[in-house]
Amino acid sequence: MPRKSPRPARPKPSRAPPGVTFADVREVALRLSGVEDGTSYGTPALKVRGKLMARVHQDLDCFVLRTDFLDREILMKSAPHVFFITDHYLNYPWVLVHFGTVTLRELPELLERAWRLVAPKSLLKAREREAAAE
Repeated sequence: MPRKSPRPARPKPSRAPPGVTFADVREVALRLSGVEDGTSYGTPALKVRGKLMARVHQDLDCFVLRTDFLDREILMKSAPHVFFITDHYLNYPWVLVHFGTVTLRELPELLERAWRLVAPKSLLKAREREAAAE
């Protein structure tokens, strides 16, 4: 009797693995108009015409991202393993994002929201015109 060959294993659904580096953050952010490299507190940072949008945290394995207070609360409640703050950031519109748990797929939306908070009106209007043309 002929032997049946074993069935090949089913491929697992493809999901973006968690974890990014600041190089990933930078690559995604630089796609947005006006974003430039800089430094803040001696760490690599991303700015829009001189206004801070994101930077590497100087002590923790995370990056600091511009947000507003409502979005920050929503992010921290929906994914506390990814988004958090320390006491220092309590009264400031920033959220800390763990490098090891945020996914590459999440970065474009997060960074665009931060960009919209610091970009000048001229860049915002240009972005709206681009979106309308697509």
